[in-house]
Amino acid sequence: MMERFNFPSPPPPMGRTENNSATYISSGNPCLDFFFQVVPDTPSRTLTSLLESAWSCDPLKSLKLVCHLRGVRGTGKSDKEGFYSAAIWIHNYHPKTLALNIAPIVGFGYMKDLPEILHRILNGERIRNLHRERRRSVRSRRFGRFRSSKAINRAPKTKRSGDSVVKTVEAAATTRREKRASAAKKAIERYERDPDYRFLYDLVCDFFAASLAADMERLKSGKLYEIGDRHAAGALLPHEILAEAHSEVAELQWRRMVSDLQEKGKLKNCIAVCDVSGSMSGTPMDVCVALGMLVAELSEEPWKGKVITFSAAPQLHLIEGETLAEKTSFVREMNWGMNTDLQAVFDRILEVAVEGGLEAEKMIKRMFVFSDMEFDQASARLWETDYMVIRRKFEEKGYGSVVPDIVFWNLRDSRSTPVRSMDKGVALVSGFSKNLLKLFLEGDGVIDPEIIMEAAIAGEEYSKLVVFDLEFFSSEN
Repeated sequence: MMERFNFPSPPPPMGRTENNSATYISSGNPCLDFFFQVVPDTPSRTLTSLLESAWSCDPLKSLKLVCHLRGVRGTGKSDKEGFYSAAIWIHNYHPKTLALNIAPIVGFGYMKDLPEILHRILNGERIRNLHRERRRSVRSRRFGRFRSSKAINRAPKTKRSGDSVVKTVEAAATTRREKRASAAKKAIERYERDPDYRFLYDLVCDFFAASLAADMERLKSGKLYEIGDRHAAGALLPHEILAEAHSEVAELQWRRMVSDLQEKGKLKNCIAVCDVSGSMSGTPMDVCVALGMLVAELSEEPWKGKVITFSAAPQLHLIEGETLAEKTSFVREMNWGMNTDLQAVFDRILEVAVEGGLEAEKMIKRMFVFSDMEFDQASARLWETDYMVIRRKFEEKGYGSVVPDIVFWNLRDSRSTPVRSMDKGVALVSGFSKNLLKLFLEGDGVIDPEIIMEAAIAGEEYSKLVVFDLEFFSSEN
């Protein structure tokens, strides 16, 4: 171990983005790779590969990052599917660690996570996907092609005889009973032959029993608020709210989300750079628009309500519209250019600042780049080179003391990693949740990727997590 200190760490491996631009494919820190590269659409196989590498580097930090995936409170990512995949991996390779941490794990999500993990261990990780696919297949066969539930409800109903209806109902009831009996038998057999499953199952049962007993005591003492207080408010993700932007409920939910974040602080001299190039189609683009709008609302003047398009010719836009739906439409309809040139973004910021005679203290201090990190060849230079050029340009225009930090916010499954773990003035975060913005509210200190990752898992709830079966891990490796 000591011999390693005599030699510098090798540089992270290099690769190519989807646009054939040079990029790192690792930050050089396996835990940071897990933190940055795992997003809600990351395949389970990729996630567990990243987790295995991280665990071999630092088991406790990896456990904290797994719980951070689930976190619906604090700075968590609200990525339950990613969390379930990671939890099953921990059960398979470090069963004591999962079982003996169930109490603190619940604090990051919900109590229902525990039976869900048991269900997936018993029936396979993809069981929920298989159920969804089966339901779609049944609908498709019944109605010729897949249609929404509303369309199905509008379909004309064929009249059937009473006997036919009775037989159909009875057959369905029989099928349900057989399925329940089969599932119960499967669970009992697994419980009897698998000591790791039995250990986890028993501890989950004990946890629910203890929780129920505690709730009964609270009821007796009239402390109902302590039971309701465990509910995680505001668990909706920003892009989920925008999906219903035309409804009054969505308008209220958005205002509440902005208000809750503003109570914790403001984004001082920050701006969002939104990448909605072709590779961002689908959910990543929806998330990009939502988080970009959120940063614009949380920012202070003179940057409040503004976003920058990510293209070869970036433009600074003031978001127009009175309602949430109007603002969303405005952002979606801006001319994006379908390119991703980071240097051009800095050039545009300088142009705006110089033209407006902006004072140094009001210059942008932090840029949130919402992207899939698949930058084009215009951004092919390594960060050290880019940063030196950017700093020189800012010094020439009188803004040398306020070169903006960059928060690279990954929104799509990709190994492209724009900077290394030790690079200063940058951060690497990912996911669809607004919670990570809390790390940057009123933030004014020096940042680097590792500082931000450590801050994300620094809450008191993370101190309750413990790795128990290190000997099991070391025997494998």
